[in-house]
Amino acid sequence: MLYFLASTSLTLVQVGAALTTAGLLALPVGPLAGGLVDRYGARPVLQAANLAQALGFAGYLVVGQTWQIIACAWLNGAGRAVFFSCYGVTVTALAGPGRRERWFGFLGSVRNLGYAFGGLLTAVAVGFGTRGVYAAIVVVNALSYVSAFVLMRAMPNTRPEVGQEAAGGWGCVLRDLRYLAVVAHQLCFALSLFALNIAIPVYAVDVLGMPGWTAGAVFTLNTLMVGFAQGIIVRSLGGRIRSRVLVAAHTCFAAGYLLFLAADRVAALALAAGVVLLGAMSYTIGEIVGAPITSTVAAESAPDALRGRYLALNQLAVSVAGAIAPAALSGLLSTGAAAIWLTLIGVSVLGATLATAIGKVVPAAQRHIQGV
Repeated sequence: MLYFLASTSLTLVQVGAALTTAGLLALPVGPLAGGLVDRYGARPVLQAANLAQALGFAGYLVVGQTWQIIACAWLNGAGRAVFFSCYGVTVTALAGPGRRERWFGFLGSVRNLGYAFGGLLTAVAVGFGTRGVYAAIVVVNALSYVSAFVLMRAMPNTRPEVGQEAAGGWGCVLRDLRYLAVVAHQLCFALSLFALNIAIPVYAVDVLGMPGWTAGAVFTLNTLMVGFAQGIIVRSLGGRIRSRVLVAAHTCFAAGYLLFLAADRVAALALAAGVVLLGAMSYTIGEIVGAPITSTVAAESAPDALRGRYLALNQLAVSVAGAIAPAALSGLLSTGAAAIWLTLIGVSVLGATLATAIGKVVPAAQRHIQGV
């Protein structure tokens, strides 16, 4: 958004509306990609997504009108939706049973460190504040997707056996009530994940009146813990039942929310900041523990021939959470501390309840995490 405000004559409202429109238009792309993955395999679909995002970012260099931003942002949003629809299929194909939690955790750590590096570059760009620096960041983004396209050429393409992809289709996916429970759990988990970017920093700075470095400290703590501790923590979970680990993850989320709520009752600013950081630590442990297990359960619960469609539906839950979270969480935050944190505690309770339920009926959730 900062780039468009610096490089075009459009207003904040116009840019925000354009990006929101592009995001909404990109929502159906993930499910559509699921069928292509089942038919052609993940690699060619993923490669198309890389090229789409490279083209989208390159287009940012020449946009000047609202419709142009929508078109380029749609390419990026659609490519991102396709990537996450292919992501679980790819990891499941390349990593055998017993190794998937580790790989989902490792790749999540790498992605988190990438986000941190991108955030650092953005901070540098904002510091300089020139159009040339902003454009350089856009070019780097475009080239990163070209690089991904080249690197992915070496990856083998795994696809169902001939004829399997026609067995059932979307009707089979939507009739699978057990998997719909997995998707509902994914929605709850994703809503909690969006709290980090949307609610926690604003709450700390605007509601509690803490200095701006507090929000930076929360992001830094989260990035370091996810980036460097996830592998260690996932390895320590060996032998535990997946569904129970998911319940523990939601418990950590809820404990973090309780600490955030408690910080509103602490008069001393330094002590309140400490409570917020403790809450962020508990929240991050929930993310570390739950994210790779959630991904593994979703991937292993899908039949091979329809895994693309199944995981596309699961990813749609994440996209829906991302679409509703900004308005919902900001609205609750404007109502007061109790409204947002008690609501999110309720989301965690629902998530834990769903985790318990799928632990009774979904075989992938009943399995023990393999020691690695």
